[in-house]
Amino acid sequence: MSSEKTKIVIGIDDTDSREGMCTTYLCALLRDELSSFAKIISDPILVRLNPTIPYKTRGNASVALFIECGDKEKVIRHVTEKIASMACLDNENTNPGVVFVDEGQFDAVKSELSSFFRRAVKDVIMIDEAKELASELDLEFHAFKNGRGLIGALSACGAMLDPEWDHTYEYLAYREKEVWDTRRKVDESSLFEADRQTYPDTWDTVDLANNMVVCVPHSGDPVLYGIRGKDASSVEKAASFVVSEPVERVCVYRTNQGTDMHLISVSSISEIEEMHSYILEGEVLSEPITIRGGHTIFPLKDAAGDVIDCAAFEPTKNFREIIRKLIPGDKVVVYGSVTENTVNVEKIKITGLAKAYDIRNPPCPSCGKRMKSAGSGQGYRCKKCGTSSVIPERTAIERDILPGFYEVPPCARRHLAKQLLRFENEDLPVFPGR
Repeated sequence: MSSEKTKIVIGIDDTDSREGMCTTYLCALLRDELSSFAKIISDPILVRLNPTIPYKTRGNASVALFIECGDKEKVIRHVTEKIASMACLDNENTNPGVVFVDEGQFDAVKSELSSFFRRAVKDVIMIDEAKELASELDLEFHAFKNGRGLIGALSACGAMLDPEWDHTYEYLAYREKEVWDTRRKVDESSLFEADRQTYPDTWDTVDLANNMVVCVPHSGDPVLYGIRGKDASSVEKAASFVVSEPVERVCVYRTNQGTDMHLISVSSISEIEEMHSYILEGEVLSEPITIRGGHTIFPLKDAAGDVIDCAAFEPTKNFREIIRKLIPGDKVVVYGSVTENTVNVEKIKITGLAKAYDIRNPPCPSCGKRMKSAGSGQGYRCKKCGTSSVIPERTAIERDILPGFYEVPPCARRHLAKQLLRFENEDLPVFPGR
């Protein structure tokens, strides 16, 4: 065995299931275990990939570690054995992948892995492409079962090797194993205090508009809570206010959460594909309607006359009230993912408001009383005087909404959606949804 040290990037994905485990927990555990015989070089990375992928478990996250060690084979053996023992391999949708990139390969693979990472956040990538890329680049990798996790593992390696992407931070606290699958014990008032003390340097800890805690998950995974913010010191400060059950370990991740990295700008609806996310400009075609289940939907028309439905689904709560105030002719830009030919709106930019009118039957020019309808399409008639008119009375009314940016509340925020508080140098007002 050589005593020469080497740097290694380790990417891991798809070890969890909807019922339990968490790939970020496995990464935190490995970081702590590997630190006994390897040096941890930088913050671990947590990257969220395309949020529309149907194969995802919960948040479609992959992770990466950057270490320096004197025994690469020992590291590979330890990591693969830990994945084999802890991943939810009995679940048909859990298909882990792990990739190891040696520093001697960094220069040769950085560009392709970075491109792969950026595509995986926006696009749909097949398993075979990931396997082919790993083989072509001569990377050490292990695919469990069908190996779908290789997509995320390669992406996380690409993110670690490429510093040129917008990032935020998340502080994740993990539960002691004995209490997994039991109700979490976190003092809610302490989370509201953490928000008061650190917002806007941290965000999405609580939802003030709906009086809800949003940083504590409800599934059976090991995460106790997660604090998101602009840098490591801010999320650590917020966590210092939290009162909770005992914490087994914590980990601060650098992440692409809250960056809008998944969004693709398009100029027309004809460019849109299913399972992708977009920024799309258009005009409200008709008044929004609220359907069964509380979902509010309106049709958006682009410059070419093509139309697509845009939806503020029930979980977006008070955001739907903004959408319901739109009228035909309003100019808007929508931000969101497309599934079943519908845009799931995450944010909306209202750039122009159409004039609104109160339309009433016209007054009779002779007696001053309001005319009555003369029948469908036949205008109006005064029964007393016999006068008629085809033009209703139109009075301009003030709109109960302003041009600007509006977003869904924290309780409905997607991992990748950029918070309005992170928007800078905008030409329109910003109305945070908290």
